Amino acid sequence: MGKRIGVLLSGRGTNFEALADSVAAGRIPGAAIAVVVSNREGAPGIERAKERKIAAQVIPSKGLEREAYDRQVVAVLHQHKVDMVCLAGYMRLLSPFFVTSFPNRILNIHPSLLPSFPGLESQRQALEYGVKFAGCTVHFVDENLDAGPIVLQATVPVRDDDTEETLASRILAEEHRIYTQAVRIVLEGQYKIVGRRVVKTG
Repeated sequence: MGKRIGVLLSGRGTNFEALADSVAAGRIPGAAIAVVVSNREGAPGIERAKERKIAAQVIPSKGLEREAYDRQVVAVLHQHKVDMVCLAGYMRLLSPFFVTSFPNRILNIHPSLLPSFPGLESQRQALEYGVKFAGCTVHFVDENLDAGPIVLQATVPVRDDDTEETLASRILAEEHRIYTQAVRIVLEGQYKIVGRRVVKTG
């Protein structure tokens, strides 16, 4: 039986679509996206999952404590026998309960070169700071914001005439590329974690 991926998203789901394309094209061998979960009603990513005939579920998070909500999500992921969880624009911090339910099996993609510019509006932060290179990071998820060990990063030069939108679009292309690579590395077990460092072994 192949590896089963659960995807969590809150919005458009472009990284989900990139992963789904990679699975379909065999770039993540022996894997399938088993379920897509959103915390927001009307998230376009849910409709995109349904169009691809992938199980999709909305579990509204409004008004719920973090762990109470996470228990509902984890139950759905277990129901679909998920081996790995990929966050794709999921706008919630995971509780310790969630993280310990999938130890070293939760990945996130963030549109900056962490530890620089965590949180929201990373491109605006990068432009305001005046950096010459921006980029994106795939990292393991812990209960802290954008803080787990880093699997892969990609750099994008910042142009003098960049806006948040132009920079974000170039970073997004790199996100799609390295997220696929990182998922494959982790699913195939081609790594070890040494302190904070993720060392590729395959």
